[in-house]
Amino acid sequence: MDIATAGGLFLGLVGVFGGALIEGVPMHTVFNFSALIIVGFGTAGATIMSFPWDSIKEFFNVLKKAFKKQELDPGAIVTQLVGFATKARREGLLGLEEEAEAIQDPFLKKGLQLVVDGTDIEMIRNIMETDIAFLESRHKVGESIFGTFGGFSPTLGIIGTVLGLMHALGAMGEGSSDAKELVASIATAFVATFYGISFANIVFLPISFKLKQNSQQEVLLREVMLEGILAISAGDNPRIVEEKLKAFLPPKMKLDMEAQKAQGEAKEEV
Repeated sequence: MDIATAGGLFLGLVGVFGGALIEGVPMHTVFNFSALIIVGFGTAGATIMSFPWDSIKEFFNVLKKAFKKQELDPGAIVTQLVGFATKARREGLLGLEEEAEAIQDPFLKKGLQLVVDGTDIEMIRNIMETDIAFLESRHKVGESIFGTFGGFSPTLGIIGTVLGLMHALGAMGEGSSDAKELVASIATAFVATFYGISFANIVFLPISFKLKQNSQQEVLLREVMLEGILAISAGDNPRIVEEKLKAFLPPKMKLDMEAQKAQGEAKEEV
């Protein structure tokens, strides 16, 4: 579970409903089934119309990704690729065949296997960049689905409010409501707008942004792998490979890698 996603959602809900309680808003007014139906089903229907069914079927799988912590460690990947470069320099590219078979990540395994097979470096670049491009394209569909939910939700909330006001004013015109009932009906009508704006800004849009951040991190990791594989294929010195790949890392991670490397060298000397 990604603590940031779950914790942020919890804080957002506490802020909205806690504020409502502090203001003295009756909870029975906030929970309005008809408003929920209008906003929920209306938003879902508009979003489903906006995408192919094959994309909509992945909704729950995409949602799980927003709440699942990504196990991405660029520093470990850099260390692994430098190790591959060192072995390739000592034993040749064919010496990496066993390493390629043992790799779990399909993208890295595919790239290293292309190197072992003696594939032209430009062909390797083209194949793997195409994989990265399609990865980004798939991720953007998930981001767009939740972004579309966040776009339609406030509008459907306004539609629900308009319907509520039409009902309240119509009843007043027929002379069947006094001023107190009219005010209560108008207050209830605005619950739909509350739902629409709340769902958009606490749930849908934050999840869309989270999916975008996750995608960027995964693409960055793929780019690190690609750069390392190309450097190995070109026969670069392991130190050069390490410096190339460390350029992708944030400063803190670079310092951690250097500290671990210094500790390893110290142990070897002992």
